Amino acid sequence: MTEFDSRVRQVRPDQWGSSTPCKEWSVHDLVNHLVYEQLWAPELLAGCTVEQVGDRFDGDQLGDDPVRSWVLAAAAAREAWISPKALIRPVHLSGGRSTSVEYGWQMTLDLGVHAWDLARAIGADERLDPDLARTLLEYAREHLAEFAGSGIFGPSVPVPDDASDQDRLVALLGRTP
Repeated sequence: MTEFDSRVRQVRPDQWGSSTPCKEWSVHDLVNHLVYEQLWAPELLAGCTVEQVGDRFDGDQLGDDPVRSWVLAAAAAREAWISPKALIRPVHLSGGRSTSVEYGWQMTLDLGVHAWDLARAIGADERLDPDLARTLLEYAREHLAEFAGSGIFGPSVPVPDDASDQDRLVALLGRTP
């Protein structure tokens, strides 16, 4: 969350319409996607099902102040994640019932790779924390078969043998480092 947060705070007013490495998404669309994801976290961690949440977070969640919208949604998600028993509750995701730990990994991967996407889109420092990049790469490799064909990530991109963990991560998820 920290990696994505630092990039959102760097978006200049004239960059919200800029393109990103995510096909067909502008900076606005990318940040809106992550705000949307953060808004879901408190609901799902409280035991709500996808059907119970419904479409209440569909559409533009950024309004007139995208950074503020991000900060509020991220703070609510963070509070939900650190609440007592958050990591031992089952959650109901669009793909069915899961553990909150698995949901946390999915959210962390999404935040990490989109931090890189956002940095690339706005010309900010693209470097992720090396420990985070290594850990997310391990997670992504373990779950690559689950991602394949889901449309969540593009096809993997080849990288040189000496590529960093970060470059391997973004390439594995369909981005050109």
